[in-house]
Amino acid sequence: MDRPVHITHVPRRFVIHEWGGTETFVSEVSIRLKQRGLVPSIHTTKALDPTRDGSYRGIPIRRYSYSYPYLGLTESDRQQLDRKAGNLFSWSLLLALLRLKPVDLFHLHTGKRLGGIVRFCALRKRIPYVVSLHGGYLAVPTAERETWTDPTRHAVEWGKILGMLVGSRRVLDDASAIICVGKDEYDAMRTRYPDKKVVHLPNGVDLERFGQGQGDSFRGLYGIPLDRFLYVTVGRIDVQKNQLAVIEHLPTLLEKVPQAHVLLVGPVTNSGYRDKIVALAEKLGVSDRVTMLHGFAYDDTALVDAYHAADCFVLPSLHEPFGMVVLEAWASRLPVVAAKVGGLQALIDDHVDGLFIEPGVSADDPGGLATAMVALAQDSSLCARLANAGYRKAQQRYSWDHITDELIDIYRGAYAHTVH
Repeated sequence: MDRPVHITHVPRRFVIHEWGGTETFVSEVSIRLKQRGLVPSIHTTKALDPTRDGSYRGIPIRRYSYSYPYLGLTESDRQQLDRKAGNLFSWSLLLALLRLKPVDLFHLHTGKRLGGIVRFCALRKRIPYVVSLHGGYLAVPTAERETWTDPTRHAVEWGKILGMLVGSRRVLDDASAIICVGKDEYDAMRTRYPDKKVVHLPNGVDLERFGQGQGDSFRGLYGIPLDRFLYVTVGRIDVQKNQLAVIEHLPTLLEKVPQAHVLLVGPVTNSGYRDKIVALAEKLGVSDRVTMLHGFAYDDTALVDAYHAADCFVLPSLHEPFGMVVLEAWASRLPVVAAKVGGLQALIDDHVDGLFIEPGVSADDPGGLATAMVALAQDSSLCARLANAGYRKAQQRYSWDHITDELIDIYRGAYAHTVH
């Protein structure tokens, strides 16, 4: 056998109702791995979903009990950690992976203690594991990183011994390959691990699925008039995604684009940040020009309809390892405005298939968000040119079939260099 057949994906969580980029990657490649004769499965924790056994589009899922090894956490703290960056531990997952048969390769989609569990099990089973870095490992602003630790700030951590037990600090060192979604993380990992297999493998997009949607029906359902110029932002309601900047710039935007309307779509991973958005919109008197929807399941047609209801896509993130939603916007033939940060700098060609903005500048700044949003509302030919170029790029470079074929090559290389 020249390639692994039984592939076990291990993300920190896999949640249908609070879908994110990791869930998209795992599901889309798993579907195509199965089409190519491999046998993928997903083993994860019960974070945000207590269902033990399930499936997603024919891919089996098993979830395991877990805990946060801290004293003094409240239930609210645990829920916040479940949503983002929680450093959990699962004895039941560890035992299950040790006993799991057949399995030829683990594909890890997280780090910390859960990553250590996969490392521990792979070494004892003498099979390879590869690690995907989906973002958050590098280039995270200090202010945002601090929000990750807010729930544990007043708790007492006793779990370091668990990390030592499974070698959580050696997850990257002992991996057969490190797969980087973002170009900036790829460059950093190449420098840190010059003798290791480090691969830049971006996310993909389902062009057929995002190609058609019911935009007018979506507007009618959510009370957005058809004559509004609609800017959509899709992403977690969180400090990282910087939706607050769109609200801050909205009064300036309305002076020049009176028909402007903003649609924010995404699960709430930071309720305090959501409250700030609502409060600012009320303070500025623009609440009637803002529609906030707390996310859709990835397979909900409403997600596609939201893109097709819009005239322009906006991504003002403070950092972004890749920007999968840009691909979805391109597949929906939308012009894109995005912050010049992180992996977006490698994804977008400024004034070719998108417009870059500098996050944090004032509304009147030539490089600011409002300026770019106004430019698109006032120039339909610019909108069409950017949208068409973006669609062509998505079509040529970012199909999930192409991504999956590259991933199989990575699996094959990792498997070939492991003693079985």
